[in-house]
Amino acid sequence: MTSFRPALAVTCGEPAGIGPDVTLLSWDQRAAFELPPFYLRGDPEFFRARAARLGLDIPVVICTPQTAAHVFDDALPVVPTGRAIEDHPGAPAQTTGASVIASIDACVDDVRQGLAAAVVTNPISKKVLYDAGFRHPGHTEYLGELATRFAPGPFLPVMLLAGPKLMVVPVTIHVPLMSVPQLLTAKLIADTARIVHADLVTRFGLDHPRIAVAGLNPHAGEGGSMGTEDRDLIAPVLEVLKDEGLNVSGPWPADTLFHEAARQTYDVVLGMYHDQVLIPVKTIGFDDTVNVTLGLPFVRTSPDHGTAFDIAGTGRARPDSFAAAVRMADALGRNDTLNKDDKAA
Repeated sequence: MTSFRPALAVTCGEPAGIGPDVTLLSWDQRAAFELPPFYLRGDPEFFRARAARLGLDIPVVICTPQTAAHVFDDALPVVPTGRAIEDHPGAPAQTTGASVIASIDACVDDVRQGLAAAVVTNPISKKVLYDAGFRHPGHTEYLGELATRFAPGPFLPVMLLAGPKLMVVPVTIHVPLMSVPQLLTAKLIADTARIVHADLVTRFGLDHPRIAVAGLNPHAGEGGSMGTEDRDLIAPVLEVLKDEGLNVSGPWPADTLFHEAARQTYDVVLGMYHDQVLIPVKTIGFDDTVNVTLGLPFVRTSPDHGTAFDIAGTGRARPDSFAAAVRMADALGRNDTLNKDDKAA
């Protein structure tokens, strides 16, 4: 007799964006996408309205996290947050910010209580959340704070973009480019690499993951002639990590790291800033790349795209990345459960 496995908890995301669209479209194509059971945390009436706007005949049922898996095959399960949202695609409103934050909080708490296997987050509008009093740079940083509900912490949340042809991690994330050199420290680079190594082993099942590290400057500084950070900061950190047994290499010039032959030499690229690694990963696999947060005591994934207000409610949004995020959350959640069971034993 197999034990019952909880469903995945999905946040509502920005209501005026395409998060509701791709969620509804994915459930509508759940068999084709081979999706495991999930439920939404949000306003059932809102999702009924968006489904009707998209011309989708989707039954939306109110449920609990415990009953979601039982109804998923026949209806889209929604666990109410108690906050009503009107359906106005493409027109973000400050009044929805509290509902978005409540959905994130509830999904994380469901995992903490063992009611959900993992969290899948829909795209958010940072401006809407800032206007509602949100004081975090983005999802990733906020989830690091919520992780302290599981254990004292502190936690360093690390953003991994995982596609079928490329996986990348930025050391600095949602910060201005001019701030990157000041924010890069030996500790931040080393701690990020250690978290990437640990999670690729425990959650992704890689025995000895190969981590290629991109330099900060053009040509990785070219011996100090184009900046000294690569020679004086990054290279010494990599020597320390090698002594610890991590399979790291670099710092490499970023402009030669992402062609097909280079991608065969590593499992993941550790880059120094956001666009350095997100541009190539989204260019190579925009529709099937998944955002995964490493370094947390729970599994969180997300599609790799934003709110796309211009196409929200039109039916033109592609659900592929959301569906991939759901499948990956399920797979990583299973590995996470197995590892926790092994530690408990």
